[in-house]
Amino acid sequence: MEYQKKTPTSRRSYFLAAFLAPLMWGFMAIPVRWVKEWPAEDILNFRILSALVVLWSFILLFRRRALRKDMQYFRSLPAAEKTKAVWLTLLASIFIFGNWYTYIYTINSISVQSAAFAYLICPLITTLCAFFLLREQLSGIKWAALALALVSVSLLASGSFVDGLWSLAIAAFYAFYLITQRVLQGFDKLHILAAQLTICSIFLVPILFIQGHPVPGDLTFWAAIIFIAVVFTIIPLFLSMYALTRISSSTTGILLYVNPLIAFGLALFYFKEPMDPHKYLAYGILLVAIVLFNGQTIRKILLPQRRQH
Repeated sequence: MEYQKKTPTSRRSYFLAAFLAPLMWGFMAIPVRWVKEWPAEDILNFRILSALVVLWSFILLFRRRALRKDMQYFRSLPAAEKTKAVWLTLLASIFIFGNWYTYIYTINSISVQSAAFAYLICPLITTLCAFFLLREQLSGIKWAALALALVSVSLLASGSFVDGLWSLAIAAFYAFYLITQRVLQGFDKLHILAAQLTICSIFLVPILFIQGHPVPGDLTFWAAIIFIAVVFTIIPLFLSMYALTRISSSTTGILLYVNPLIAFGLALFYFKEPMDPHKYLAYGILLVAIVLFNGQTIRKILLPQRRQH
């Protein structure tokens, strides 16, 4: 009886974690704008290095047993599976590096709206990639939703080809990143992220030497970078992983739309970005596509609650 009393509260805590992760990501444009004066590559480079130091420090201090377990699991794999895991981790590192760079550049040089639009179409692009690469089947309704999403992207690009191109770049990089993560199973996601950050940092070493940019000495820059690394990189990812241990991936997928909705609100009301009329039409069509695409999932989430009453 005592376990049954604790279970609803425990489940609510997992649901809260699933909600907080995209909620935090939705506000990321604000600290990124704090460092708008610095080049996007500098923001990205020091974000990765800061996150790397913080994450490995956390793992070595508090998760050494879990790390040893993952290392033992990797050593137990057949040679072919080891090679597959290494290549998937390498590809994922390239994709997340590209996603972070295009997002930061878009926020500071294009518009917050374009970055938010990218994360609205990202789940649709991910599903399309899964159809071609992983042979996952799509229903007729989902194909119709993808067609509407394509119309929406075309409308956005017709107003500004650059806006549409950067939105697609952000979404595509993250979609391919998610595909690699879907294939790579069996490892702790926090350790996978640490490995990916390590690989990204290896990429950064020659870039930092070639660019020859001086290390920023402004305290505002470092405060913003560390804030982004911890609050908008490591913590939301941990919350997502925590939520997925008890909440279905379909539920967390629906909640991910909180991110771009908040970002759009910031673009319009906080950053005061103008909105062209054709964009309202594009976003309206995309909203219809999202509802069509996720209709079955939404019903699965809502119907059990109705039965309980």
